[in-house]
Amino acid sequence: LASAQFPANVPQKVDKHFFFTVSLGTTPCQKNQTCQGPTNTTKFSASVNNVSYIQPTTALLQAHFFGQSNGVYTTDFPTKPLVPFNYTGTPPNNTMVSNGTKVVVLPFNTSVELVMQDTSILGAESHPLHLHGFNFFVVGQGFGNYDPNKDPAKFNVVDPVERNTVGVPSGGWVAIRFLADNPGVWFMHCHLEVHTTWGLKMAWLVLDGKLPNQKLFPPPADLPKC
Repeated sequence: LASAQFPANVPQKVDKHFFFTVSLGTTPCQKNQTCQGPTNTTKFSASVNNVSYIQPTTALLQAHFFGQSNGVYTTDFPTKPLVPFNYTGTPPNNTMVSNGTKVVVLPFNTSVELVMQDTSILGAESHPLHLHGFNFFVVGQGFGNYDPNKDPAKFNVVDPVERNTVGVPSGGWVAIRFLADNPGVWFMHCHLEVHTTWGLKMAWLVLDGKLPNQKLFPPPADLPKC
């Protein structure tokens, strides 16, 4: 038998593994306000690994290019849930999420495997996750909680579908792979607009490579200022 011919751009060797939970949640109301959330004192939020994204006043790409990230973003986005739980079972009593503008930093040409797990917090729901700047390969998916000991053996790394958006199944998970060969700062977010406004988004910061064509271009001289 001939050896399997892998598509040239499907990462076979993975440099970085990430496990993200994609979920709804709540945050406290501002003082002297009544919110239309689960209670009068909370409002709906959404998060990736319990971090609800806060939109900064300075563009992430601008802050990164000029080396002025202080006060704009931090590089401590959690690469796995800080508090593991039964993601598709009985939800925890605490539905509060944290808030922040955090990114994951990737060296140029890093091969990434990302498992995104839906949760039952405030109800299981399918989330169409969209990644800017890259296409990715959907190598696995399933229902229930992802099992890192058993599920990777069933991944399809021979002829997976190539996408830039994938649905995280309601009460389930999806696994993707991509090659971080496009320097810059790239958003990943839920394509349900209301969930995006609630904070279900995050960013990948891909560093420059060594060659001239692997480096981030400077902004044009006539770039309009915000």
